[in-house]
Amino acid sequence: MKFLCLDCDAPMKLHGTEGPHEGSLTVTFRCPECGFRVAMLTNPFETQMVKSLGVAIGGRTAAPAPFEHLRQSMAGARADAFEGAAEAESASGAGCPFARMLGAGEAAAPPAIAWTPEAEARMERVPSFIRPMARKAIERYAEGKGYPSVTEAVMDEARGAFGM
Repeated sequence: MKFLCLDCDAPMKLHGTEGPHEGSLTVTFRCPECGFRVAMLTNPFETQMVKSLGVAIGGRTAAPAPFEHLRQSMAGARADAFEGAAEAESASGAGCPFARMLGAGEAAAPPAIAWTPEAEARMERVPSFIRPMARKAIERYAEGKGYPSVTEAVMDEARGAFGM
């Protein structure tokens, strides 16, 4: 988040912080061009929320190290994050631990509703990474409307209903 001086269109710089006193925190910003100052005052609830998130008020004193955010997020990784990855790889035949979630390598489930050849051809033009989700959404739409099969007209109707 940045604060901009409306008169100079310059980013405001941190001028100082006070508190928390009685649960309130004050942060003051100053425009380096014209000297205009603005203060942000938090109530006790907001101060408590910021503290619970581990946010340090006052800005950095040193430039961030390369990949610092990534290193910090990986330092607290769960030990069981990749448990079962080998089983997923062997079950799906793919080397990606997410392949099972995406359905890669699995036999396609029989369609819940019939598709006309024209609709199937049109679905083939949908990018492969989104195709399974689009297919399921259109099938659910057709079933909900009581259509016996998915046609190009049903696809157009579903597309309009989805706001696309």
